[in-house]
Parts: sequence; structure tokens; C-alpha cells
Amino acid sequence: MPNPPAPSPTLFCLHFLGGSAREWGVVQRLLGPTVIAVPFNLPGFGSAVDNPRTSIEGMVEFIADQIAALSPPQWWIAGHSMGAKVALAIARRAEDGDRKLQGFEGLVLLAGSPPSPEPMSDDKRRDMVTWISADAETRIRKAGEFIDQNTGAPLSPDVKAEAVADVLRADPKAWIAWLEAGSRENWRQRIGVLHAPALVLSGSRDADLGPAAQVCLMLPHLANAWHAVLEGAGHLLPIECPEAVANLIREKVARPLGDPKNDGPVPQTYDALIGSSRVNTRLRDALRARADLPGRGYRPRVLDPVELSILRALVDRILPGETGSLQDIGARIEMRLAEGAGDGWRFADLPPDVEAYSTALSMVDASARSAHEVGFVALADETKDALIASLSAGRLPNTEGAFDDGQMAKWFEDLRSDVVRIYLAHPVSLARLGFSGIGAGGDDIADLKGFSEMRIGIRESWEPAADREIVR
Repeated sequence: MPNPPAPSPTLFCLHFLGGSAREWGVVQRLLGPTVIAVPFNLPGFGSAVDNPRTSIEGMVEFIADQIAALSPPQWWIAGHSMGAKVALAIARRAEDGDRKLQGFEGLVLLAGSPPSPEPMSDDKRRDMVTWISADAETRIRKAGEFIDQNTGAPLSPDVKAEAVADVLRADPKAWIAWLEAGSRENWRQRIGVLHAPALVLSGSRDADLGPAAQVCLMLPHLANAWHAVLEGAGHLLPIECPEAVANLIREKVARPLGDPKNDGPVPQTYDALIGSSRVNTRLRDALRARADLPGRGYRPRVLDPVELSILRALVDRILPGETGSLQDIGARIEMRLAEGAGDGWRFADLPPDVEAYSTALSMVDASARSAHEVGFVALADETKDALIASLSAGRLPNTEGAFDDGQMAKWFEDLRSDVVRIYLAHPVSLARLGFSGIGAGGDDIADLKGFSEMRIGIRESWEPAADREIVR
């Protein structure tokens, strides 16, 4: 008898600030039986308006209890805007082994509020806090403006009226709690790096949580993510373009993303040399460890995931091409920082390495945001290069921080030294150079292999040639 078909995955859906479960209504119908969408109201909104658990921790507990009550065999969680931060916290608990959350498989994040404090101007935040508790006439007018400001194109009258009604139904205390507390909380370290598949959606016309914010602040936390930008859309994706959202969810949730792959293998001839009796065991173990990539799922220990993403982006410009990415030199530097395995010295006017890296990376990102209104990771390559040239010259533009220009230049000199040292010590780099010095010894000190040919341009039979196929 043929095996019965696998059950459809369940997708628990969380809404945006001021929304409710019914924002998912059209997406839910479009998904049909392929993906079973189950929308929830967050405390303080929709039918849960009287629930006082409006902190992030409170919302996470509330949603975790509802998931546990249903306990489907396999489930994903979708979070829109505010709901995304809750979804990330749920995913973290599931990956950490919370027994209530067994069956978790992946994430869908739409215009998501990231683990970082949400990028929002103080003036906008102050205005939103003020009008939610104003007189009825003001609230109706401002709620309509709020919906209009968050869409890429005007909604139909019926759809807009429903969205406005949800905003007006929200508990002002819950609204203010998110704006003044939840959206400002820094969950970078607590979320860390999630390994589950993740579909990240953003609208090209979303001012605060659009593509650049997702690249800089959301993707660093996701080891296995696929990011799609919906052209012409604003912030309210399930309401503005439910067909596109449903199609992407159906494609990725019903057929999940594959596991992330680690590229950059050591060439076969050089790998054979590493494994030969010409290389002593201690050196062989060190080379094997260097060849073992940390991978995109690497969870930093002393930097946070956003800082690591900035470091990786800097490395990719210091070593243009794919070299830095394939060897994941950024993660290797972070590992050395965490282990205290530096080069044994530092500039006298810089603090210890961990503090220096964290401070400098934040200042590089602040400079990018000040000059270009997006984080360093989201800049075009030529813009990154121009900022790096200024950094190297000791004149990082548009920034204030703990380091002066001279200290930033010295830190960058230290960074380049770390990058080059780690790159040249990697077996792939040694293979590219045709470096055979690793094969001069062995474990038997009474019978060291050494070299017999000492003439220029002459290689011995056991020496692998430079791997020109991988030289860029």
C-alpha cells in the first residue's frame, strides 16, 4: 500500500502593532489546505484586547501556551512587524529545547521588527504615543493616517476600514508598551543565531523596516534564510499583497529551504599532503581545524550577530571576491576573540581586543547610517570601499564615539593584520600558494623527511603545485 501523504504544516501567524488575527484572513484562505494558517491575537489587540501580558516576555508565554495547546506535529511561525520579534523569541525557545514547543520547523518574518531596538525616529515614536490616547476624532484621523503611511499604495475602502478599526480597538496601554519598551529592547544576544529555515519578506517602500533593515538587523540572526523584496509594497504586507505573500509561503513552507552548505574545500592534492606522514600530527590537527568552517550557523560568543555581520562585510571588502566569505574569516576572528587567542599584543591606546572590536564595529555602522541612512552591511560595494578608505586614512566621516580617528585607524590596521594572518594560515590559501613547507617533517624526529631539491624552480615529486584553478 502507498504511504499516506504527509500532513500539511501548520503556520501560526502573529500580527503587526495595531493589527489583529484577521489581517491574515485572505492569506489564510489562499493557502488553503497546503499550509494550515492559524492566526493569533497578541495581548492587547483584537479579541485579546483585555489580556494584560503586553511585554515581550508576556506575549511569548501567551503564544507558547496556545501552540502547546494545539501541539501540531510540525509547525512554523509567522510574525509580521511587532509579531516578528515575538516569533523570533518563540523560535529561540524551541531551538533551545522547550518541551512545549516540539515540532517547530521554521519562520516566516514579514517586515519584521528585529532583535535589535527597532529603527524609529524619536519624533515618530512620540507622535504615535500621543495620539493613541487622544480624543475620538483625533484617534480616528490618526489611525487612518497610520494605515496610509504604512502602505505602498492606497488600500480599497473596505480593507482600509477594517485595518483602521483594528487600530482603534487596540488597548492604548499595549500600544504604548510596545513603543516605549518592547520595540526598544535589545534581544540580539538572547536570540543569537537561529538554524531553522526562515523566509524573510520586506516591502520596497517600507521606510523603517524595509529591505535594508532586514539585511542589517534581521538576516544576521538567521543561518538559513531566504529574503524576498515585494516591489511597490509598504509595511502591511499580508493586507497589501496577500496573493504574493501566500505564494511565497506556499513555496517555502510546503517545500522548506535546504540546509546551509559550507563551501571552500581544500584541494584534493593538498589534502593528501596534509594527511601524509610528512606532516606531524599536531600540525595536521591544526590545519584540519582551520579547514573546518564555522558556517553561517555559527553563534558568536563575545560579539553579537549584528556586529559579526558587520565584521564579515568588512572582511569581504578587505579580501574582495569570495575568499573571505568561503573561509568565513569574520567568524574565525570572533572565535579567536572569544578564546583570547590573539597575536599577543595590541596598540597601547586601544582597549582589549573584544572591547576594541565591538566599539569599532558599532562606529563603522553608525558612520554608514549617518552618511547613507542604512547600515554598513546594506551599502553598495563601492560605497563600502569609500568608507573603508576614509577609515584607513584616519578620518571616518560623520561619527562620534569612544574612539577618535587615530584609534579607529589603528584598530583597522589591527583588523587587516588579523585578516591576512588567518587567510594565509588557511589550507586553501596554502594550496593556492603551492606552499609545501608543511611537509618537511613528520612525527618521527629521527627520520625527518625534509627537502632534497634546493634549486630555484625545481619541485620534488611529493610537492603539490599551486592550485591555479582556485586562484582568483
